[in-house]
Order: sequence, then C-alpha cells, then structure tokens
Amino acid sequence: MRRVIVGVMGPGAGATPENLTAAYDLGKAIAQAGWVLLTGGRAAGVMAAASQGAKAAGGLTVGILPGKDHQGLADSIDIAICTDLGNGRNNVNVLSADVVVAVGLGLGTVSEIALALKNNKPVILWQPTPTAQTFFEELAPGQFSVVTNIPEAIAQITALIHNPT
Repeated sequence: MRRVIVGVMGPGAGATPENLTAAYDLGKAIAQAGWVLLTGGRAAGVMAAASQGAKAAGGLTVGILPGKDHQGLADSIDIAICTDLGNGRNNVNVLSADVVVAVGLGLGTVSEIALALKNNKPVILWQPTPTAQTFFEELAPGQFSVVTNIPEAIAQITALIHNPT
C-alpha cells in the first residue's frame, strides 16, 4: 500500500519563531502517525523545521528542490528531488502531497495554496491571520480548513485521508 504523503509548506527566510515551532511539532506528529513528510527541501524556515521534527521522530522526509542540484538542501531530508523548475516546483510539491498544510504565509506559500486548491487537493491552514483566512474564503469558500493546534491538525489530516473530497 502506498504511504500517505503530507506536504508542509511555509515561508523560508520570512518564517516567524511561532511558524518554526509549529512546523517542527507538526513534522514530528506527521512522522509519529507513520506518514511521509514532503517539503520544499531547503535548509530554511518552515521547510527545515518540519523536516527536523519528522527526522527527530524517525520519519521519512522528501524535499522537492527548485534547482538542478542539492544546493541548499536541509540535512534532515532523506530523499531529495531536484527539479530545475524554480518556483514551478511548487506545483510538484502540491501534486505530490495527499494533503497540504500551510504554516505561515509568504508569496511562495500562497502560490502553493492556490495551486493545491485549483487541483482539488485538501488544504489546511495553520493559524492563519484573519486577513489571510478571509482572502482564501473569498477565493475558495469551503475548500480548506483551519487548525490551531497539533492534535487538531492530525485529526483533520486523518479525516481528509479517510474521506477524500
């Protein structure tokens, strides 16, 4: 049976300390659930924190890199996929994941959320600002969920995996 892949997306350099803590804890919980963690693979921000959390729990990590080599790869990535697609790799990220969780927002993360929604992928927003939540509600009403803590996120991922839309 194919393993479930959970994509955790979020800002690199613009990640807040709260984003990093949430991403680490989420990565750890994803690994503890037996799921594969997929990120952008770089040693920066949410990508690195989620991968570190998953590795700390003995999980399998996949990184989808924007370049043609392993430059900038996070140490906690088990499987690196070089795309040479630049920002186009965002589509590979979301199409490869069974569920996409966005922790924090940057322009790249917003593009990943939009691509996931356009492709009918389940999307979970981690503690979005009211402005961000309103923005996505106006664009894609009822197509995503919002979570505020790790148990809620894991329960939502589980529900989405067992009851795909």
